Amino acid sequence: MDWTGLVFETIDMRSFSNLWFWIVLAVFWSTTSHWVLGVPFDMVGRARKQGGQAAQDLEDMVRIQVNRRLFIVEQAGLWLVALVAAVLAMLASLGFWYDIELAQALFLLGFPMSLVGLLSIATAERIRERGLSGETLWRKLTVHRFWVQVIGMVSIFVTALWGMYQNLAHGVLG
Repeated sequence: MDWTGLVFETIDMRSFSNLWFWIVLAVFWSTTSHWVLGVPFDMVGRARKQGGQAAQDLEDMVRIQVNRRLFIVEQAGLWLVALVAAVLAMLASLGFWYDIELAQALFLLGFPMSLVGLLSIATAERIRERGLSGETLWRKLTVHRFWVQVIGMVSIFVTALWGMYQNLAHGVLG
């Protein structure tokens, strides 16, 4: 057996019948909902309970992450939108037109994440323009996390439905 055969046998390209894909999907969305605007969400709870230095640390972390994200958007936003749109269009075409399952799986990971990215940019802009701090900042981060989790749940549901359809239509072992 040559090395490409070994690689493709080890890394099954039939994503929806591969346990590793589902593990990656769960870890992906768990991590995404924990890191709100690049800040671990447990800092919000700590700031609520303890106040003082914990609240100041949260505000500093949010300010750094908001400024960082908005700087990237201001400098390269148009290029990023074009690149993400091109990659998603390529994955959608390869996946759903040419029936390449790996491209379908990557699209079902990437498209909802682009929505989370847009939501994060909108939230960052609101935080900076309104100068949110304290309880209003904590509420905004909690609401942002809620919507990220909603996007994640819908994404997992749609991906599971599509994966079951693919496995039934093409056979799990076929």
